[in-house]
Amino acid sequence: MGSAVTRPDAATPDWARIRADFPLLQRQVHGKPLVYLDNANTGQKPAGVIEAVDAFYRRHNANVSRAVHALGTEATEAYEASRAALARFIGTRGDEVVLCSGTTFAINLVAYSWALPRLKAGDVILVSRMEHHANIVPWQLVAERTGASVRVAEITPDGALDLDALQRAMTPEVKLLAVAHVSNVLGTVNPVREICREARRRGIVTVVDGSQAVPHMAVDVASIGCDFYAFTGHKMCGPTGTGVLWGRREHLLAMPPFLGGGEMIREVSFDGTVFNDPPHRFEAGTPNIAGFAGLRAAVDYLQGIGLDAIQAREAELLAHLTSVLDAAGGVRIIGRAPHKAAVVSFLVEGAHAHDLATLLDLEGVAVRSGQHCAHPLLQFYGVAATCRASVAFYNSHDEIDAFAAALHKVRRLLG
Repeated sequence: MGSAVTRPDAATPDWARIRADFPLLQRQVHGKPLVYLDNANTGQKPAGVIEAVDAFYRRHNANVSRAVHALGTEATEAYEASRAALARFIGTRGDEVVLCSGTTFAINLVAYSWALPRLKAGDVILVSRMEHHANIVPWQLVAERTGASVRVAEITPDGALDLDALQRAMTPEVKLLAVAHVSNVLGTVNPVREICREARRRGIVTVVDGSQAVPHMAVDVASIGCDFYAFTGHKMCGPTGTGVLWGRREHLLAMPPFLGGGEMIREVSFDGTVFNDPPHRFEAGTPNIAGFAGLRAAVDYLQGIGLDAIQAREAELLAHLTSVLDAAGGVRIIGRAPHKAAVVSFLVEGAHAHDLATLLDLEGVAVRSGQHCAHPLLQFYGVAATCRASVAFYNSHDEIDAFAAALHKVRRLLG
């Protein structure tokens, strides 16, 4: 079930050749060539990922860890090979990698299996202003049930974390810190290694949302020094319904199961159940086996290009995208932190974000509009919604120019 994608020399990527690996990017929308600038929402899939999913269902489909026949063995081997590949991808070992449906599930697993049994009245969960709802709401639910409280770590007007204020907020009652590696709205790249070091000095457990980081830069969880790291497969060229929770082994061993059912048990009787060791303890039921076969192909694909090359390419595209928006006039960019990933949220004078996105779609340009699952962040900026253009390595400078032309046309239509 190997990937059939074309892998150029990692030292000198041929970006046009790489773009051709993505079938969907060849289509038209409303009679116009598609310009897909919604990569922070979900990434597109190279042919090798699609073929890996197809090959699993055509040749290997069976359940994992359930049967001794050939198909069952092949399915289990494919699933565990994906775990091993993902572990190497983030610089860890397989017994610390929980395979799950995505970041939302992963963070909820930490909330209900680590935080809920431990937190109590008077404890504090520290959460940054720029978090996705998936890294806010689970902590609110835990706080309601335990008597703990949620404290907000604020940002600066340019969209960076206020690191001095963050350190001051790390008081003795703070037991857990939840922070995004990269903001899905601002593109801000947070210094998570420094943040986690300061938290560790104070005995604070850290949960890092890596959904917007893993597709765009090399990630090494040991170097970051966090306690938990979560990311989603579909944002990194993989299938939907796939993701990872990495946790320090000592935490996983001490955590009770989140869900009960098949695979997470070792022995069941009516007198009691003996649970499996982590990570399988947290993988109840039939997983998305084909999806993880595809995610392994996505990991191979990204590594074939090289994460450093991807990061450099996207930095070029981000600079171009920012420059065309600055040149447009009447455009307000939300978030200009010094260190950014390839995400730009913006407003156009006199145009509602939804109207703008709808009209851009008629020109074949796909951007996101709305609150981006980050209501508290948009409240900080005093806006109801923004448009968000987010690029990936398979985008091109020509596409950004096409976006600029479409934006100019739409602004004329809006008067």
